[in-house]
Amino acid sequence: MIYILLTFVSVIAYGQVELNMKPDKTDYNGKDIVNLTITLELNGDNLVQQSQLRLPDLSKFNMIGNGSFNQMVRDPESNVAVEQYVTRIALEPKQRGKIRIGSVLVTINNKIYKTEPFDIFIRDIEKKPIAKNTDNDVYLNMEIEDRDVYQNQPTVAVLRVYSKNIDNLRKVRHINLPDQEDINVHPINFHKSDIDPSGYSNMPSQVLAMFIVFPNESGYVEVPSVSASVNSYSSKNKIVSNKVKLNVKKLPEGSPECFKDAVGNFKVDVYHESKEKIEAKKPVNVILKVSGEGNLADMHLPKIENSPDYEVFAPKITSKVVAGIEGMKGYILANYVLIPNKSGQLNIRTEEFAFFNPAEKEYVNLGKETLNLTAFSHDEVLEARTTVEKVNEYTNTLLETVNSPVLKTTTFKVKEKSRFNWSILLINAGILLGLFIAYLLFKNWQKKRIIIKEKTASKKPLGSVAETEREIRESLKTDVGDYFTYLENLKDSLSFDEFFKTVDELDSEVRNQYFQSSKDDFRQFLENYKGSAVAEEYRNLSQRIQIEKYTPVKSQEGISELLKDIINLYSQISK
Repeated sequence: MIYILLTFVSVIAYGQVELNMKPDKTDYNGKDIVNLTITLELNGDNLVQQSQLRLPDLSKFNMIGNGSFNQMVRDPESNVAVEQYVTRIALEPKQRGKIRIGSVLVTINNKIYKTEPFDIFIRDIEKKPIAKNTDNDVYLNMEIEDRDVYQNQPTVAVLRVYSKNIDNLRKVRHINLPDQEDINVHPINFHKSDIDPSGYSNMPSQVLAMFIVFPNESGYVEVPSVSASVNSYSSKNKIVSNKVKLNVKKLPEGSPECFKDAVGNFKVDVYHESKEKIEAKKPVNVILKVSGEGNLADMHLPKIENSPDYEVFAPKITSKVVAGIEGMKGYILANYVLIPNKSGQLNIRTEEFAFFNPAEKEYVNLGKETLNLTAFSHDEVLEARTTVEKVNEYTNTLLETVNSPVLKTTTFKVKEKSRFNWSILLINAGILLGLFIAYLLFKNWQKKRIIIKEKTASKKPLGSVAETEREIRESLKTDVGDYFTYLENLKDSLSFDEFFKTVDELDSEVRNQYFQSSKDDFRQFLENYKGSAVAEEYRNLSQRIQIEKYTPVKSQEGISELLKDIINLYSQISK
């Protein structure tokens, strides 16, 4: 019997499993954090863990953090491997009183092991989700449901206001979202919801705003309070909400070298919009587009790599991003200007771009995007033009070199009719009759006006020198409206060189109207007679015109903004 017992003891000792879960204490205050320690120890080489630790129901708590580590040693005397797994969980209680924590389960060698359940006691839990303003009986509450996120992963916060008096809900104004270095905050909307009569403690409540939070550091991150003001007829008080702790998980290891901080799901495209032939030594617009959903507004964009085949300049960034429940959704455009250094094939490559997909919990490396373009020499571009393009170029050159007046033409197209339309004939006859009657009335009015002028001319005294000068200036006044129409046509036809020549001609005509030959004298004249604000606006506009004139790549949007300012200023000067 002794030998048999020793044999059973050796078998049991060779493969032994120990699993237990302990709290740091059994009695907690409302502000305390419940720390649970789960220990799994495997003694033996033939033990295989077939499942992860299955936690009990923790719905009565907010999980604010967790962590684990494992170690393995081998006993030198018995040569038995010992593996130990330790997991620590931090919980925030939602209710007070006696709470039972169930068993932790794990499957090892087709056998289920579990811990013993136990009870803990929570005393006087603090209702900290609501910060109170006693003067107005108004409460702000910031609610974040998903508090366990990765770095740069969005989580949605809802700001809600409570008050026993429904009228106080309408007085909340000026919401200030939190601002902190370790988080990025973007508003979703500030639309007030319908009033909910059954809120916390049977107090009416209303949603004031929704915003998105991107924590950019791992660990425990605290979202600061949101502030607002309560305006009444007699006073204005400030109220603040509660603070919320987030458990920000560090991104998994094994990230690609090109990964920076992009978290979400994205796509990268690079393309060239214009269909015209690319000429060497001439600027080319290349657009790099990053679209998708995630931390679009805060991440680093990939760039176009430098190459000896072309020269690349800093891009102009434009974006169309909307904050939603899942993150920032939309696209960001980087408009690059490239100048090919030679003719032939151009291989334009972007930097490698990688992002972390929190839904799949894996890194995605999109690699490099390539755009293949062909640059032609100046002679090759001229030879490739059709006869119509050559005639158009010759006509444009003639119009640019020959000094022609400002013209505006309109093309009318007459549609053929299969039969005579009597209604159109009667309408035209009525129009002609009306014009004839209007002409007779105008001539009669003109005769009466001439008679009145002749009677008052003899009584009119001679004017002063200033009045005479003003009359001469009125006679020399330039009709700037024709210039504005012509400039609008040049802008629409992309004739930018002729556009700036016409702007110089307009400026010269307006200066001659006031007998000023140089721009400095004209600016001094404006300061004396139109005010310093008009003179300063004239100086700034002249500088902008020169900058846009010598910009290598001109955009139609920039020219449109410049033309708008030209019309506003010169209309004001020519009054």
